[in-house]
Amino acid sequence: MLVSQMTMTEFDEMLEKTRTAVVPLGSTEEHGKHLPLDTDTMQVFHTAMMASQHIPFFVCPPLHYGYCRSTRDHPGTISISPGTVRSLVKDLGHSLYSQGIRGIVFLSGHAGKGHMAAIEEAAQELVDELDVVVAVECEYHWAAEAGAGGLVETEDDGHAGEIETSRIMALDPGLVKGSSPEEYPDFPTPLIEREKLTAWPGGVWGDPSKATPRKGVALYEATAHKLVELVTRIEAKIAGKG
Repeated sequence: MLVSQMTMTEFDEMLEKTRTAVVPLGSTEEHGKHLPLDTDTMQVFHTAMMASQHIPFFVCPPLHYGYCRSTRDHPGTISISPGTVRSLVKDLGHSLYSQGIRGIVFLSGHAGKGHMAAIEEAAQELVDELDVVVAVECEYHWAAEAGAGGLVETEDDGHAGEIETSRIMALDPGLVKGSSPEEYPDFPTPLIEREKLTAWPGGVWGDPSKATPRKGVALYEATAHKLVELVTRIEAKIAGKG
């Protein structure tokens, strides 16, 4: 159930059914010339809401900002620092715990390595400080794994490409403003590139032209199933502690 739409009485009553909360973490970040800046947030939030139709758990309001290193110079990207990500995750974890939550899934729709590392660091501190079960997952990686079985045609699809375009098409085709050319970033590994736009001018990693709404629906079904499995596992672990 969506926490932001609950009354305090409903929240208290829900604790009799579940002690697990899912915190969707997104970003406000460029996704080529054709997808909304809120793409990461919309995807992870939709997965959480789909999964909550199958088993009870708290769906927290999504966080619309993340640490965006590679896209920081692209128009529209609004990034926060890794330290801010860590602080937000820790504060949310402590507050949820104080409200009776004993299992937390920090589920990120934004797949940046630095962003994910910041979440994992904060999650480790929560586990060290509280009697709580915490999981950190990248929801985009679930989608990529689901597509690897033949559903997704692009071999190296990473950002605003076939996967994400398909998923936004499945949510609302009107949000997809045409397409963007197939593109893959040219970062000079292991060097750190200062001018991100030079190495990645279009902000696409993959081929949006291969996207279809049908693929998006199938990918959401797969990611929702993975979340149901994870929450079920956490609930069992909480019950074992009791």
